[in-house]
Amino acid sequence: MTGFDALLERSSAGFTHAASVAGLVDVSVAELDTPLGRLLLAATDQGLVRVAFDTEQRDDVLDQLATSISPRVVEDARQLDGVRTALDAYFAHARSLAGIQVDLRLVRGPFRQLVLAELRRIPTGVVHTYAELAAAAGRPNAVRAAGSGCATNPVPIIVPCHRVVRTGGALGGYVGGIERKAWLLEHERVASLDG
Repeated sequence: MTGFDALLERSSAGFTHAASVAGLVDVSVAELDTPLGRLLLAATDQGLVRVAFDTEQRDDVLDQLATSISPRVVEDARQLDGVRTALDAYFAHARSLAGIQVDLRLVRGPFRQLVLAELRRIPTGVVHTYAELAAAAGRPNAVRAAGSGCATNPVPIIVPCHRVVRTGGALGGYVGGIERKAWLLEHERVASLDG
């Protein structure tokens, strides 16, 4: 990279951040390298609105944000520094993610909203079944709908749908893949033993 290219990149980042601070950006995005691969993070002024694994197409995620929230989507890592720091600490067993504000406007339907609220109540190191989740959300017979709420969770890891398994203990599905779900459960099991 030439000196001019570096200056241009710093200037562009400065303009982007200034636009965010001035309220001209509705969604800020940034990436974060983690033990689970690269995550794409997106936040609004209300909180973290999207976490996407590298198995999801970046352009599809950005299109979803532009269509569902606002076309004013800008890459601005500084707007996501707090979330990135919290995730780094989580992966280092240094803290939980319970305090991260989330914006659930991408969640469709009142029952799915209830399911995600119940997910945030499951403590680190604990797993529930889809049946238990459906019951906690007020509809004990809606096990498939509870599973659908987990499958369409726009903020995995933060809203811990990985803490839900099938009756009998089988892992079930996960947007990031079964291997990542197993990794997260083991990571949290170790963290709960340490705490």
